[in-house]
Amino acid sequence: MLNDSELKKSVLAELNWEPSVIAAHIGVEANSGIVTLTGHVDNYAGKYAAEAAAGRVRGVKAIVEKLEVKLPGHLKVGDEAIAAAALERFSWSVSIPSDMIKVKVEKGWVTLSGEVDWHFQKEAAVRDVRELSGVVGVSDLVTIKPRVDVETIGHDITHALHRSWYDPKTITVRADGGKISLSGTVHSWHDREEAELTAWAAPGATAVENHIAIV
Repeated sequence: MLNDSELKKSVLAELNWEPSVIAAHIGVEANSGIVTLTGHVDNYAGKYAAEAAAGRVRGVKAIVEKLEVKLPGHLKVGDEAIAAAALERFSWSVSIPSDMIKVKVEKGWVTLSGEVDWHFQKEAAVRDVRELSGVVGVSDLVTIKPRVDVETIGHDITHALHRSWYDPKTITVRADGGKISLSGTVHSWHDREEAELTAWAAPGATAVENHIAIV
């Protein structure tokens, strides 16, 4: 197990290693596996990438993200242009249902709303928007349509997790309709995220609460 100083150095090294992150203005603090990121980045995509990079580091149990997006002058874009660009991206995406997601932009902050059939469609919309110039933040209010055939969803997710290397004894899946709760333990932040993505992939999943601890 890395001590706080070693973990901080490892996270800083990973941030510098990640080509999509400009780490010069990012500060890192570590306390018992909890990593706090401070400072600023040039774009919203960089903010997301910095958090993902920190999560890949062995020993990271939780991330507190306090990064601010400070756009350089040449990257500042009007709200109308951002909204138009988002809708244009959606129209070309095979993952996003046509006319299902609405876009609102205020001072560079994008709010997505609407209803889709699958979680991956929500994720595709957020991914497209966060990579647009001028975006400083994204609020995802898109919901997933409930299904009636969800009786075996907990059982199906458990089997999907066990098809990977997850030990059946370490992850517990509980389902209340389409609402899924995950608990148990894994060895890394990445494994925790992968377990959540596996749950979201289940037909009928409308919400996933991830209570998995990292040990």
